[in-house]
Amino acid sequence: MVTDRWLTPKPLVQALGEFDLDPCGAPGHELAARTLILENGDDGLQDPWHGRVWLNPPFSRAEPHRAFVARMAEHGHGTALLPLWTDTDVWEDSVWTVAAAILVLRNRVRFLKADGSPSPGAPFAMALVAYGEQDADALAGSGIGGHFLPVS
Repeated sequence: MVTDRWLTPKPLVQALGEFDLDPCGAPGHELAARTLILENGDDGLQDPWHGRVWLNPPFSRAEPHRAFVARMAEHGHGTALLPLWTDTDVWEDSVWTVAAAILVLRNRVRFLKADGSPSPGAPFAMALVAYGEQDADALAGSGIGGHFLPVS
């Protein structure tokens, strides 16, 4: 079964500090002070965003993925966990031209399944993308293994 519900390991997010909003949240897996959860009637694309945002958008369908990353680029304050698909329109439009920094992760992310059990590692490389200088500083000082790239 294909699912968009791949939960970010909490230690990865905690290494970056506190977030005000997670627009793509999951029941029982809150990663920010406010978590928007589809099952609760929330809509992460339509509901207002505020403060520092943590974003792990759906990957399996292009349109929601593109829309969430574009919204993050417009919001300009937070960190997104994205597939390292650098040759895509998403990266061209909403990362390379807008982000403050990128941390290409050294290791594959071991997401959690919806029930909280570990999944195999992601089948592709991932990056943390910082929007705004506060998030660039958080990436640089996080201790998360990888290659830090400031983006101008």
